[in-house]
Amino acid sequence: MNTIQHNKLVRDRIPEIIEASGKVCVAEILSDKAYLRMVDAKLDEELDEYHHDQNIEELADLLEVIYAATLARGYTLEQLEAVRAEKAAKRGTFTKKILLKEVIEK
Repeated sequence: MNTIQHNKLVRDRIPEIIEASGKVCVAEILSDKAYLRMVDAKLDEELDEYHHDQNIEELADLLEVIYAATLARGYTLEQLEAVRAEKAAKRGTFTKKILLKEVIEK
């Protein structure tokens, strides 16, 4: 019998998908504190995957983990969007592709 250790946060349906394939899956439900740690680790993992593959699927995964982190920290997705929109209105977005090279004080 071959066992593969993962010890990482996975999407909610992954255990059922694994078991539907005829494999046995060992999982646990995390405490809130452990979940926050694992969400942060998952954010790093998904960002690394995006840097490697640079495709829309990895961007979608990153967004899903951002949503999870938002909710885990007690915010709503509406609050997240409101803060994003407010910052965009006040400070702009990244669509103009501006690279700040230096600031010279007078």
